[in-house]
Amino acid sequence: MSDFHQNGNIATLHNLRTRSLQELTYELETFAQTRKMTLILPCLYSELETDAMPNILAELSKVSYLHRIIIGLDRADEAQFRQAKKFFEGLNQNHIVIWNDSPRMLELGARLDALGLAPSEPGKGKNVWTALGYLMSCQDSSVMALHDCDIVTYTNELLARLIYPVANPHFPYQVAKGFYARVGNNSMNGRVTRLLVSPLLIALKKVVGDRDYIDYLRSFRYPLSGEFAMRTGILPDLRIPSDWGLEIGVLSEAWRNLAPHSVCQVEICDNYDHKHQDLSAEDASAGLSRMSTDICKAIFRKLAADGTVFSNNIFRTLKATYYRTALDLLEAYHTDAVMNGLQLDRHKEEQAIELFAENIMRAGSHFLENLSETPFIPAWNRVHSADPGFLADLHAAAAADEAEFS
Repeated sequence: MSDFHQNGNIATLHNLRTRSLQELTYELETFAQTRKMTLILPCLYSELETDAMPNILAELSKVSYLHRIIIGLDRADEAQFRQAKKFFEGLNQNHIVIWNDSPRMLELGARLDALGLAPSEPGKGKNVWTALGYLMSCQDSSVMALHDCDIVTYTNELLARLIYPVANPHFPYQVAKGFYARVGNNSMNGRVTRLLVSPLLIALKKVVGDRDYIDYLRSFRYPLSGEFAMRTGILPDLRIPSDWGLEIGVLSEAWRNLAPHSVCQVEICDNYDHKHQDLSAEDASAGLSRMSTDICKAIFRKLAADGTVFSNNIFRTLKATYYRTALDLLEAYHTDAVMNGLQLDRHKEEQAIELFAENIMRAGSHFLENLSETPFIPAWNRVHSADPGFLADLHAAAAADEAEFS
């Protein structure tokens, strides 16, 4: 996006196409001499069988400034774990594959469960949380980055641009969030961001009034991107959701723990495409239907924690306001797509809006009916307080799995 607009809430770092990847890489190599950097890759075993992962692996093998890569592997049996270890042998960096379903890791999970500190459900949030715990147990990295494993347009410039703002010791940023355009197969993508989050935040501002948190979220060009980088000093106090609200949850934690000038968003690529989820209109527990509900709950929880009072009447008003706002934005998306020669099926877009409107009510009802729910995974500081040896045992379990199944 070749502009230099600043929204006034958080810094926006653009790609003005005036600097080469080679220059960025040289600087990152310099920073890495005193500030070790780790990349976390949360993945499902099934993602190793896609076209995206071999390309991601090839691109990462060109990266010289990373100290370590931590791969969190979900939904894998023993044979698949062995195969995953072989798959990642092509990486040039020090790396480890954490088998989240191994007997040792399940035993550690039971230990947390006995303390009432276990993540409430499996998923990306739990995967990332475990990898963060392993990273903290290593006690040797100043900077971490995380990105998804289904990016079909991946190049290592994405990583360089993502990690640079927090790796540069002269910058004030503790958290960097990636943004980009979502275009693929001649279509405008990013339905949940375009058709749910953007109009929902506008509607919330109309219904519940001005809130700094709403303005903060609206400042992000792509709040649902799975790419972010952080300085590791903030990790022990990070509380993240275990569901699809992970990305909103991380931004909310940055809002809670940091000053606005410590957070930035950075343009990491010209175009980004990855695996597309089904709308799943018939199954509220899957696909974009589940995702949209979890995202709404994450936003409602944060607003409530900041003092916003919700009721059934407010959620009914919010649904109506959202629906009208989303249809207005759809007109803008349609004209934008036409001008750029892209396809946009207005019928399917309106179907998605109708589903998201219903899921705002579903999320609201869940929020009101489960007031005692603890939706966040405990911060690692709390786990350490309850079980001071847990992080060391997590590190040892991952190392033992690595050795036994090599």
